[in-house]
Amino acid sequence: MEPTLKIRISTPREVLFEGEAESVSSVNADGPFDILPMHANFITFVQKQKFVLRLVEGQTKEFLFDFAIVYNKDNQVNIYTDIQLPNLEELAD
Repeated sequence: MEPTLKIRISTPREVLFEGEAESVSSVNADGPFDILPMHANFITFVQKQKFVLRLVEGQTKEFLFDFAIVYNKDNQVNIYTDIQLPNLEELAD
């Protein structure tokens, strides 16, 4: 059996998706990226870009968020979204 990724997409209030996928694709500030099984540990921010999950059943699932944090470690991909970030300008005052 080929290795897969365990995916969890969550907000502070609920889990939007939990399942297995062959890959996750999106775009960050450096450009397009893919996360595949056995990928190196990885963390990034994604703003207003689509996430494409290629599920093990051969289907694709797409999500679009204003902002998300992506964290991959040991074939576990966590995508955190709907996060309230502080206004850094207000913090500086």
